[in-house]
Amino acid sequence: MSYDPVFSGVTPGQSPRLLDAVRAQIRLRHYSIRTEQAYLGWIKRFILANGKRHPREMGGDEVTEFLSRLATEGKVAPSTQNQALAALLFLYREVLQVELPWLQDVVRAKRPKRLPIVLSVDEVARMLSAIPEGVPALMARLLYGTGMRLMECLRLRIKDVDFARHETCVRAGKGNKDRRVPLPVSLRERLQQQREWALALHQGDLAAGAGRVHLPHALARKYPEADRQPGWQYLFPSNRLSRDPRTGRRGRHHVSEEVLQRAIKQARLQVRVLQPATCHTLRHCFATHLLDAGCDIRTVQELLGHKDIATTQIYTHVLGRGAGAVLSPSLDRLPALGMTSEDDDLH
Repeated sequence: MSYDPVFSGVTPGQSPRLLDAVRAQIRLRHYSIRTEQAYLGWIKRFILANGKRHPREMGGDEVTEFLSRLATEGKVAPSTQNQALAALLFLYREVLQVELPWLQDVVRAKRPKRLPIVLSVDEVARMLSAIPEGVPALMARLLYGTGMRLMECLRLRIKDVDFARHETCVRAGKGNKDRRVPLPVSLRERLQQQREWALALHQGDLAAGAGRVHLPHALARKYPEADRQPGWQYLFPSNRLSRDPRTGRRGRHHVSEEVLQRAIKQARLQVRVLQPATCHTLRHCFATHLLDAGCDIRTVQELLGHKDIATTQIYTHVLGRGAGAVLSPSLDRLPALGMTSEDDDLH
């Protein structure tokens, strides 16, 4: 077998292929499959951009130049540039175990502070009503009714929805944290129907010799039959079987996020909502509308799963309870000043 410095290990014939070593370290730390794919993609691009030179032969100059090209030529967002940097730092620190004296010289892109896009209650109602009845409509309503992120909704297991306690447990959310969110009463019956449909689909898979689902971390080894149990199946399963990219085993994954993203976009255009609303916008609306209704900000923080209250406080600015809530010390406190017709003519 020929030695390829891009995809081979550090020492030919002794070490594993470089990308395999990266993949092993990522899985050792239980990073998500999306993080794994993103890191591998950036490492490939970095090596190919430098003529397939081995990363050990490169350092801070090459990393800085690569990141600069992403910003100047690729026009990528600061978050994308920082993701590429994180991937390369992971490669050098965790895989190659190389000291990084040049790390202090690598400039990290600053993410601009943006206010979240929030729709009015009427706009949310019109947009949700425009989604045809079905799984996408149910998921969209669940996003707005619980404040869940898109992937948190898609990854719900049947066992995570507690109808008796009227709550949903979000497992391994951002930061790998669990939290509980309310189960909207108006969705109770529809969610029960969805659960029964998912269970019936699972029974059909079992009869066909399938019926396995991906389990997090080492649960598949610890409980060999758990991936066939009804409670572990996805509440929103895909219509077709697929192959797990890590184990190679065929099973039924959850529905693709593109299904809901497409439905939200079409509904937004149909009802002519001018704001570029997405699935995540429904989470922003959930938080803002709760605060507007008088809900305590600490409660909203817990429901959203924010580690820092400052992250939740951004929604008070959207409400106009930040600087926008302060009256001008002079003009806004004076009695109403009527404008004459001559004043109107000036406008």
